Amino acid sequence: MLAQYWPVLLFIAVAVGLGIALLVIGMLAGPKRPDAEKLAPYECGFEAFEDARMKFDVRYYLIAILFIIFDLEIAFLFPWAVVFDKIGAIALVEMALFLALLVVGFAYVWKKGALEWE
Repeated sequence: MLAQYWPVLLFIAVAVGLGIALLVIGMLAGPKRPDAEKLAPYECGFEAFEDARMKFDVRYYLIAILFIIFDLEIAFLFPWAVVFDKIGAIALVEMALFLALLVVGFAYVWKKGALEWE
């Protein structure tokens, strides 16, 4: 049974080996001419004006989490849509319930004002 996994393990080993080899070749063959301009922090064309460890507003994290939650919906919808003709009507009902739950969650987030940016 483990013999079926050899192609996958070989693929992973080749990918990791190639990645490490390319990084090592780049470090060995690449030019090394650091100067003050190259080592300076870069922020969208502006000089760095604050500490990199400044506190962010919690709304950034809230929007990021909401994006991930609602974006993962596509991760479930796409495979379902690909095999829809094989899984039948029960899967349609289950996906309708899943989408209804997401709509309820979206309505709740909207009602609470989590999507408002003041």
